Amino acid sequence: MPYIAPEIVQEARKMDLLTYLQLYEPSELVHFAGNTFTTKTHDSLKISNGRWMWWSQGIGGRSALDYLIKVRGMAFTEAVEQLAGKAAVSFAAPEHPAARQEKKLLLPRAASQPVQVRVYLERRGIDREIIDFCIRTGRIYEAEPYGTAVFVGFDAVGQPRYAALRGTRGDFVGEAAGSDKTYSFSIEARKASRTVHLFESAIDLLSYATLEKLAERDWREENLLSLAGVYQPAKDMQKSKVPAALRRFLQENPQVDRVALHLDTDRAGRMATAGIRAALSGMQTEDAPPKCGKDYNDSLCLQLSLPVTSRKKEERKTKERRDGRG
Repeated sequence: MPYIAPEIVQEARKMDLLTYLQLYEPSELVHFAGNTFTTKTHDSLKISNGRWMWWSQGIGGRSALDYLIKVRGMAFTEAVEQLAGKAAVSFAAPEHPAARQEKKLLLPRAASQPVQVRVYLERRGIDREIIDFCIRTGRIYEAEPYGTAVFVGFDAVGQPRYAALRGTRGDFVGEAAGSDKTYSFSIEARKASRTVHLFESAIDLLSYATLEKLAERDWREENLLSLAGVYQPAKDMQKSKVPAALRRFLQENPQVDRVALHLDTDRAGRMATAGIRAALSGMQTEDAPPKCGKDYNDSLCLQLSLPVTSRKKEERKTKERRDGRG
């Protein structure tokens, strides 16, 4: 067996698969979504965040060396010899535009007890166990002095980066100053999951989780992600971009290869669904709007025989127009 010096092996291992394909086999590389790529030969092989995974075969790795051995079937020495010269080349670091200054999130002061928030969420039909989980994990709290509900989104290291604000006694809707929409409200799966469920708002996300529990299914089995508002597709639907929150989530979770879209049944929701599916062309997507009502909270409230919020808003707007106030 040919001898290969350890330092040569070490150099060969330094090259990641994306760099190898970009430099030496660009025709094999296919852009998938965000910073995720696949290959022309194996469309179930995904490359993201310095790693690659060949899902159909259940194997993965980090380096180009791993790829040449596990996917191309090369012997170890052959793969090292192919990479040794390439890995020893000094590559100039790609130029990146100056990083934008990171936003500083200004969270409103928390009340000592989330009494009004609990009442508000239960009035919207949200299950108590799910409310308790979100309060315990810091995803939801009550802000002083008006009892505003705060829905918090975290980054990968658990730092708050986004906060949606919703009045518990009126129609106030807003965001905390410094909120970064790429880190919107979410609940990750208890165990690794290949699916993410997408919602327009935190309330719809929580309503879906409640419906899953009512159906005696595990609401922590798959990833739940909100978009922090209505997504606006491009006029040319085929030019639509992946929403920022979803793009970041897919980049940080390369194992996810299926997106279930639970957006509203109104025109804006249907257009958003079509735009996102176009942006995710090549990825498995499912259009799963609520079975009844405008959104998932409507659907939950109808099932529980509770007042439907969106219907009440429309009735109030109609009355205001009739009275000359709208």
